[in-house]
Amino acid sequence: MQKKLIALAVAGLASGTALAQSNVTIYGVVDAGYIYSSGSAGKRMGTNTFSGIASGIAAGNRLGFKGEEALGNGLKAVFTLEYGLDIDTNQGIGTGGLNARQQFVGLASDKLGTVALGRQYAPGFNAAARNDALDATDMAIQSSLSALSGMTITPNSPARFNNAITYTSNNYSGFTVSAIYGFGESNLGGYNNASVYDNGKAGVGVNYANGPVNVDVVYQSRTNVVLPNLNPPPFKAPGSGSSINEWYVGGSWDFKVVKAFASYQALDNNSNIIAKTIDDSNLWTLGLSAPVGPGTFAVSYGRLSLDRKNLPDGDSWGAGTMYTYPLSKRTAVYAAYSYFNNDKYSIPGQAIITPGLIGAPGESNYTVGAGLMHSF
Repeated sequence: MQKKLIALAVAGLASGTALAQSNVTIYGVVDAGYIYSSGSAGKRMGTNTFSGIASGIAAGNRLGFKGEEALGNGLKAVFTLEYGLDIDTNQGIGTGGLNARQQFVGLASDKLGTVALGRQYAPGFNAAARNDALDATDMAIQSSLSALSGMTITPNSPARFNNAITYTSNNYSGFTVSAIYGFGESNLGGYNNASVYDNGKAGVGVNYANGPVNVDVVYQSRTNVVLPNLNPPPFKAPGSGSSINEWYVGGSWDFKVVKAFASYQALDNNSNIIAKTIDDSNLWTLGLSAPVGPGTFAVSYGRLSLDRKNLPDGDSWGAGTMYTYPLSKRTAVYAAYSYFNNDKYSIPGQAIITPGLIGAPGESNYTVGAGLMHSF
């Protein structure tokens, strides 16, 4: 209540009228800790090591503002402005500029659901976070393997779409449907004969959450993936125009004594763009979490397989564990460990996505860390 009063008082400096109609909340997460990563850089290449402070390990640091205004007949205007922060390097609002996690405005109906416009989460963002024992943390196995292999079904920035329109249904007997389309707006890229569908992003997801059960099914696509031809006149580059498609199914079951998680996802890259960097791939994960004392102990395992057209297939696997101990409802301490093993045809740099990118093809690496998180 106090946060809302402060936010309304600040808003009142700009508009006294808005105070009588709008409900604005300030919220955020502040998270920082120490991590140590080490792994071989390859034969006769020595060892890669990172040691230092990192922020957003257990949860991404953010400062957000959200609000709503009742318009009558069960309809209301809603908005969210949420910005990422790196508190260890002083990046974010002020020094480093705005780093938007999400920014949107929309209309929400008690009967029909919500339509919103702006930079928003695709369905794969929340689905991936809900069905991983290590949640959306930087130490999570699915988080690292999906983001570094070019997937957009991930609890990371690739699952935030710009120029997007979304629809989210209300909850019907445990079922919620969400859809997103992000306009590519490629006519701004400097080439002609562009299509309104070039470099667009689309997704649809169905979530079922009822009692101990959660299930997510997601499909996402990067449509008409194109690049401008650098030789004048600026036509589309040869091989442009195909899509990169992904699908995902994941779930969890809370048995009270232990909670089980599982997911499977695949990526099919139909594009033949010059210097193709995203391989066909599939990724599966398994995990468990359980209450241990006042805290929660979790373990997770995942394997990423690459299906390459011109090179041998590659594999990476990872395992991790994390213990979170609450000091209050809003403050917790945590400790975590992750290990990755790559074959020689794996993705360069495949490792935990904290600073350092210790991973190397054909080598293994590990990361250990501990920190403090506070939400408000």
